[in-house]
Amino acid sequence: MNASIPSKNSVPLKFESETRVISVTAIQPLKILQAATKLSQKYQQIAASIHAVGLVEHLVVAPNVKDQGRYLLLDGATRLDIIKDLGWTEVECLIATDDESYNYNKRVNRLAAVQEHRMIVRAVERGVPEERIAQAMNIELDSLRRRFRLLTGICPEVVEQLADKPCPKAVFTMLRRMKPIRQMEAAELMIGQRDYSTPFITAIWAATPDDQLVRPRSKPNSPDVSHEQIARLERELRATQGRTRYVEEAYSEDNLQLTIAKSYITKLLRNIRISEWLAAHQPEFLAEFRDIAEMDVADLKRK
Repeated sequence: MNASIPSKNSVPLKFESETRVISVTAIQPLKILQAATKLSQKYQQIAASIHAVGLVEHLVVAPNVKDQGRYLLLDGATRLDIIKDLGWTEVECLIATDDESYNYNKRVNRLAAVQEHRMIVRAVERGVPEERIAQAMNIELDSLRRRFRLLTGICPEVVEQLADKPCPKAVFTMLRRMKPIRQMEAAELMIGQRDYSTPFITAIWAATPDDQLVRPRSKPNSPDVSHEQIARLERELRATQGRTRYVEEAYSEDNLQLTIAKSYITKLLRNIRISEWLAAHQPEFLAEFRDIAEMDVADLKRK
């Protein structure tokens, strides 16, 4: 069928479409956990969760091309260590088609709040009682329910925008107070400034007009910082964001052009006849060309 033929512009899959159940002994970790890691609170929390709920997030492995039948562990060293201690003999894994262990962790979503939310939602959908989940995570039942509702009131576009960003839970609490359009504007501001802190989202909320809030403020803004001052700050942030984006987009092209120009000028100056003609007729150009030929591209760009 034509549907099975990938188009020329399709992005190749980096993982197999189906998970596999693999023997624990066939998985080779790429690092050994330190003794201190096993004593940490995070390790104990993950261990309690797996013991009570089971493995929610699959291990990620890649076939070992040098040893058929064995797999390299790309993500999940802590989980693998725990399930070994629990006596598991097999585990369900996600199979990567490329061995990208050297940079895989950079591609893993490290948004702790959202990962935790998804883990709780998945466990509840599997029928695990809330009390059992709270016990496994060593948190109060009310806290568990708040984490379960973390993304309630957040528009899907914002969830997608912030899916791989290190946002604390308080960010979503503040976003929930804004209407969807304002949520998207706030997300763009945070991404543009690479600032996902609670004070920054609080400042954005303070600069938000009442008609863009779900509920108008019950108290006026602090007299020390007026609404107009915060709004002006937001406009300045947007302008800075635009300039920064322009520089980022233009940098690669400018850098390439400068590198080519520098190489061309250097080649011209190696021609004795050209250098002699410039010295006789355009000495000021010759001096500038020599400076350019001796510069680093980074210095040239700054100039």
